[in-house]
Amino acid sequence: MSHAIMSFLQASGYLGVLITMALESACVPLPSELIMPFAGYLAGLGHLQFWGVVACGTLGNVLGASIAYSIGRYGSMLAIMRYARLTRLSESHLQLAHRWFAGRGQSAILVARMLPIVRTFISLPAGVSRMPARPFVAYTLIGSFPWVYMLTYAGSFLGRRWFAITHEIHAFTFGLLAFAALWAILSLSRRFVKSLPPNS
Repeated sequence: MSHAIMSFLQASGYLGVLITMALESACVPLPSELIMPFAGYLAGLGHLQFWGVVACGTLGNVLGASIAYSIGRYGSMLAIMRYARLTRLSESHLQLAHRWFAGRGQSAILVARMLPIVRTFISLPAGVSRMPARPFVAYTLIGSFPWVYMLTYAGSFLGRRWFAITHEIHAFTFGLLAFAALWAILSLSRRFVKSLPPNS
């Protein structure tokens, strides 16, 4: 798959970045950790413009996320499950995304765009919960930009060693996930303590 993605990006340029990132955000299992660093590498070679790559990657994220959001909001549960099977989305991924969104509300869209696994699947529960479209698009745009920029810059900076960023990004994103999990535990602990009856 990696070679196919790289060949497609080389042949299609900005449009390829837009399409692949849209598919990734629409729950299709394509790795942004491969797409954007390679596109950044192409920008470093002068084949593409850096900010054009960032713009197309960010727009692709918003478009793909909007597709998943629309399916969650307007589709039946049967349609959602069929879409999940079509995109090879497992039930555990859906449950994780639902728990993440349920525990944090609309701000989950902003934070989740920087986290592995959750960032791809968070749009479905946002749609199912009938989150207003404008905040959803705004949070998705704001949350997607730093992720896309970071990956593009890394690919451009590393040059021919652009592929090395995939290992670093996985470590970084899982570190973020661990931090988010710790923050959630602390928040739940505070809520639990507050719910306890005062000492007599």
